[in-house]
Amino acid sequence: MAADKQNDAKVSSLDENKKKSSDGGLGLEILQIIKESQQQHGLRHGDYQRYRGYCSRRLRRLRKTLGFRMGNRHKFIGKKITVEMLSDSRYLLLVLMEAERAWSYAMQLKQEANTEPRKRFHLLSRLRKAAKHSEKLEKLCESPRVDAKTKLEAQAYTAYLTGMVEFELQEWKLAMEAFNKCKTIYEKLASAFTEELAVLYRQRVDEISPNIRYCAYNIGDQNAINDLMQMRLTGAGGGMMAEKLEALITQARTKQAATMSEVEWRGRSVPVKIDKARIFLLGLEDNEAAIAQTANEETKEHLYETLLAECRDTIQAVREELKSEAKQRERSPEGDSGKVSNLQFLHSYLTYIKLCTLVKRNESMAHTLQAKLKEPEADEDKRGPRPQDLIRLYDIILQSLAELSTLQGLEDDHTFQKEVSLKTLVYKAYRCFFIAQSYVLVKKWSEALVLYERVLKYATEVQSKAKNLNNSLKDLPDVQELIAEVNAEKYSLQAAAILDTDETADVSSQQQVKDNTPLCNRLETFRLDPTLVGKQPNLVQFPPDFQPIPCKPLFFDLALNHVAFPPLDEKVEQKGKGGLTGYIKGIFGFGS
Repeated sequence: MAADKQNDAKVSSLDENKKKSSDGGLGLEILQIIKESQQQHGLRHGDYQRYRGYCSRRLRRLRKTLGFRMGNRHKFIGKKITVEMLSDSRYLLLVLMEAERAWSYAMQLKQEANTEPRKRFHLLSRLRKAAKHSEKLEKLCESPRVDAKTKLEAQAYTAYLTGMVEFELQEWKLAMEAFNKCKTIYEKLASAFTEELAVLYRQRVDEISPNIRYCAYNIGDQNAINDLMQMRLTGAGGGMMAEKLEALITQARTKQAATMSEVEWRGRSVPVKIDKARIFLLGLEDNEAAIAQTANEETKEHLYETLLAECRDTIQAVREELKSEAKQRERSPEGDSGKVSNLQFLHSYLTYIKLCTLVKRNESMAHTLQAKLKEPEADEDKRGPRPQDLIRLYDIILQSLAELSTLQGLEDDHTFQKEVSLKTLVYKAYRCFFIAQSYVLVKKWSEALVLYERVLKYATEVQSKAKNLNNSLKDLPDVQELIAEVNAEKYSLQAAAILDTDETADVSSQQQVKDNTPLCNRLETFRLDPTLVGKQPNLVQFPPDFQPIPCKPLFFDLALNHVAFPPLDEKVEQKGKGGLTGYIKGIFGFGS
């Protein structure tokens, strides 16, 4: 909500600036407003529901600010914005947000219609509603109170939404006319205003161009398919157009798949009877050529992911056929069980394509990261790539190569196994090189030096084995460059180790004084103590020393000196009256 209010303040200041334009009319940066709102409220991640919620909240705040409420909580009273009410550009923004809310709802339903086809009817209804609001905005902008630039932007916006409606209804000619009108207006605006605004207009033109070429193809222009393929390479045409383009390519490949009957690999011809496998194998060469032509890393990554997804789906279809084939073999055990079947060999071929594509994709990502690793860091706060990221990529490559060596039907192909082992050695060398670089970062010089020696060992082994397999090194990284880089790194490593030793000696002589005094007893003095961050920090003395404590007090009976005892004279006198006779009687017991 706070972000919404900040955006409202930004748009309000933008509107105030437009009020003071040269021709004195009301102004509204339509394309700039919707682009900023979309990027900040969900469309950067394709979340149309979040953007629709933002449009609803924006409308509520605008109506409250302008005093243009539609009744109260108990009763709805519809109101229309008329030309006479245009004293503030926010009335135009109100209509624009209504169109954007309807359009975002339509795009949300477009995503949900993939699994629920009935929502397509609601989608068309929302698109028509958005186009209706845009037409209302265009009529309001025809007023002399609105400046010329806003009028042109309103016309382009209306043409864009009208074209979207006709495109979804498959009215290709009407959609093409609407998109062409939109494109023409934005091209003129781009040439007439500042570079900042011109970038926005050109981006909109790039978004519309694939739709125009697709409409031309459906009208009958066969040359448009080549333009669409080039747009696919450059990553143009997202959203609805991306799905249409993929469907078009699949349809074209399906027509060609009828002529394909078999494929040859590793000296063996395999019949291809599954339609999905035919379509995939026909488009494999085009996909690889598209990846090779693409210079943009993001587009290349997208093409790799598309190719891998198609390959996985094809492998799943072949695997289903393999299950039914296995059941038939169980019923008829007389068949040849020693030889790998054609279907199993086709499955191995498709798995080989998938694993090789994974290797190429990770290698491409590794090259990109390696180039970034060599660049100086522009922003210290932002985390850049590290050697550990490259180690992970080469781990995945080695795992893919290990799976390649276990493919069914290729166990006895010694040439294939040698090629895989050679590739494994190359990527092991690169993985070992980046492990060494990760040790260099933490100043473990001896470990890094040993790993550099291991890299040279792998590289020398690759060069000795590559004499008989020259063709296998065409797609692999150059080992000779790696050897030269390792030799250079070794010399710099030795120099860094010597310099680091001197620095450590200086620090230890000045500040790292050995003292067993615990930290709690020397808080007032600063000293570098590496043991404090170790496993046994010397914080306090344990167990603590014995300390003297006061003894338990002795209590003396001082009151006894002041006590007066009762007299015992009478008892003493009674004992004395018996004399000697009583004493004798007492001894001999006569008196008892």
